[in-house]
Amino acid sequence: MGIAEVALHTMPGAFTTHSPASILSLRAVARRRNRNTNSVPNARALQGLLRIPRLRSVRRLCQRIDDLARVTEGNGTWVKDAMNNASQVLGDISVPGQAVGGNGGLNGSAAKPPPQRRKSSSVEDEAWELMQESMVYYCGSPVGTIAANDPNDSDPVNYDQVFIRDFIPSGIAFLLKGEYEIVRNFILHTLQLQSWEKTMDCHSPGQGLMPASFKVRTIPLDGDEDATEEVLDPDFGEAAIGRVAPVDSGLWWIILLRAYGKCSGDLSVQERIDVQTGMKMIVKLCLADGFDMFPTLLVTDGSCMIDRRMGIHGHPLEIQALFYSALLCAREMLTPEDGSADLIRALNNRLIALSFHIREYYWLDMQKLNEIYRYKTEEYSYDAVNKFNIYPDQISPWLVEWIPPKGGYFIGNLQPAHMDFRFFSLGNLWSIVSSLATTHQSHAILDLIESKWSDLVAEMPLKICYPALENQEWKIITGSDPKNTPWSYHNGGSWPTLLWQLTVACIKMNRPELAAKAIEVAEKRIATDKWPEYYDTKKARFIGKQARLYQTWSIAGFLVAKLLIEKPDAARILWNDEDAEILNALSTNRKRGKKVLKKTYIV
Repeated sequence: MGIAEVALHTMPGAFTTHSPASILSLRAVARRRNRNTNSVPNARALQGLLRIPRLRSVRRLCQRIDDLARVTEGNGTWVKDAMNNASQVLGDISVPGQAVGGNGGLNGSAAKPPPQRRKSSSVEDEAWELMQESMVYYCGSPVGTIAANDPNDSDPVNYDQVFIRDFIPSGIAFLLKGEYEIVRNFILHTLQLQSWEKTMDCHSPGQGLMPASFKVRTIPLDGDEDATEEVLDPDFGEAAIGRVAPVDSGLWWIILLRAYGKCSGDLSVQERIDVQTGMKMIVKLCLADGFDMFPTLLVTDGSCMIDRRMGIHGHPLEIQALFYSALLCAREMLTPEDGSADLIRALNNRLIALSFHIREYYWLDMQKLNEIYRYKTEEYSYDAVNKFNIYPDQISPWLVEWIPPKGGYFIGNLQPAHMDFRFFSLGNLWSIVSSLATTHQSHAILDLIESKWSDLVAEMPLKICYPALENQEWKIITGSDPKNTPWSYHNGGSWPTLLWQLTVACIKMNRPELAAKAIEVAEKRIATDKWPEYYDTKKARFIGKQARLYQTWSIAGFLVAKLLIEKPDAARILWNDEDAEILNALSTNRKRGKKVLKKTYIV
């Protein structure tokens, strides 16, 4: 049988009980038959499947990503407007270099690590070999890399899944090497997962949420003992520890989409109707009105790279920096049309307000710290100096001794009567990359890293945050988390993957020698230590007590850093230049000073 085409006809009201996933699902059938027979479900059968209440997905034959149906935005749902072109049925779904699930069943893994590893001629060669081994295939095509690929790990938990945030350095490494297919496939397949039905305890989050991760499972096909199907199984936080939705996934997705276009020159992906629609859904979800008075994005604890309770609920810097960067990237890629005018206007307004808020209120250096030390409290007025009613007693003794006379950084969080004075590396580095920080602030952040090298880098870059929560503070804020003990994991642990963000920031500010120094430190031991997820202790002397080995984003972060140091101009695919419109708006705002506006009363 040749390639069959199946037209999916929708009836009025047929999908009222279903999410967009009922229309654009990612279940795909990879038939493995001993006999030479193929069958394609007809349209009526597909309609029957779609009418099943609470249906999570729809089966269809494996397709090339180009043949996936395009979608358009109408009444807020995704509508199928094209026919599904079924590709040829595969005789055997295994392909060279592809790892197959351990038992071929529900618990099978899409990327089984090899039992042995051979020695390579260099650290970089070994890293590339490990990257290839970590690749995950779906219907014969690469779609991502698993989180960790330790051949001696008998219980990978969810480290055998493809995480959105974890794949970002992998995707960038592949882009820099000229391997565009895996990044393109990742972008388009995760886009379709965006529309998947996601419910926890009878509640569904807003449209536009991207999953934290997904896994390729090979399962038996109903009614046929000789056939199997490959399924993309996403996790939006329903199975995650703490059940927290990944706010950063959609932001990273937009950033990678822009990098793909800039590096490959293929702008057709970002111009697709379904990609444009997905991008708008993410932006709309982030710009949705709420009760908050601030332009920063309000999130729960554990909604980003720090995905456990660490006292970052509220307006953490990492989310704000990624939010700002994603908005700039989205504005650059959104196609101008009548339906986008209001969205782009709201996006521009948010960029200006967010930029002003972070630069003005999150910045901390010696001068600002002295101002806070002298703050008056309980100021009730429109021109209050201490706008957030910060109590000077919040200033910890460690900060007074630690902050250098030259240099500064953005604090970790800001809420009424609360400043989180911890230094968070990712948020500060991406503030430089995205130009959320001014030129002066960007250099000051790098000055601080250089000045506090023994604290933030030491024997392995880079501290995820500094300092660690200890003693009673650790008990109260983390809930006595046994994984986030002081100077371990998210609580002051050192994460090699942060090396690539440091490198991009240093290159942007024309200070590559700082990144080169950090790369040299990492290169001395990271391969010998088997590419750990993180390191413990104040000076990063020990491999983390629960760190996974052969962690893919540790490998990818090192590779990206090395590639960018060799070709610094390539880093331009990742950073955002200072926006002239935002700069002018901020300048105008400051010239107006603290003039009190006349109040308007509506009767």
